[in-house]
Amino acid sequence: MLISIITSSYNHGHFIRDTIESVLQQNFSNIEHIVIDGGSNDNTIDILKSYSHLRWISEKDNGQTHAINKGLKMAKGEIVIWLNSDDYFENNVISQVMDFFENHPECNLYYGDLTYVNNQKKPLYKIVGETLSFNSLIRNPDLMREPAIFFRKRLVEEFGLLDESLHLVMDLDFFLRVCKKYPFYYAPINISYFRWDNHNKTVNMLDKQLIEMWHVLHRHKSPLPIASYKFLLGRYIDTLPSNSIVKKLFTKLRRKDSP
Repeated sequence: MLISIITSSYNHGHFIRDTIESVLQQNFSNIEHIVIDGGSNDNTIDILKSYSHLRWISEKDNGQTHAINKGLKMAKGEIVIWLNSDDYFENNVISQVMDFFENHPECNLYYGDLTYVNNQKKPLYKIVGETLSFNSLIRNPDLMREPAIFFRKRLVEEFGLLDESLHLVMDLDFFLRVCKKYPFYYAPINISYFRWDNHNKTVNMLDKQLIEMWHVLHRHKSPLPIASYKFLLGRYIDTLPSNSIVKKLFTKLRRKDSP
């Protein structure tokens, strides 16, 4: 089977080579790597031109969600994953993933572990274990591991493209749509590395992420369970200034609740 890897990009010339090389170094050859660039004005285009195997375009778009949708429309593979332009794959995982899909035609969603790293690729922490389901994502959206989730392209035809009104939790919305019907299959292997730094979109836009999460969770389940409200309250506290009395108090309570 062919796998399509979709990378959206904008001014990530300092990272995107790691992304591309992590795909090239896989021990699986039937790969289509699509890069959708939003009109970068750094060295991204020069880097893309240096790789003849890539399918890529560079033009102004309406953000990451719009770019991923462009890639999904272009994708020819039966299996799809989108990998951000500052993230990268574990060595030689694609062959294991594709073997599983070949041997389990009933599988539509497949995921593994995800390691968070800093800009120097130093591991920060790791999300591991079999945790993804509709109910678990409703209760804790932070369980989402988008750079470590593979899915069959036919799901896009069945459930539609990503919601372009969402800019931060479009992955959560898409996979909630899908896993209402189809279960996740889990492999206890590290799939990819997620780069986490102060310039990361998720880090800098927690307030907007909170609003999007609220709408998406209510879209898929109403009324929400108590656990969802606890999660949303915690995310709201995270958006407050570090010197906020409320944030300091909540941080203390979190520590008390920790095992």
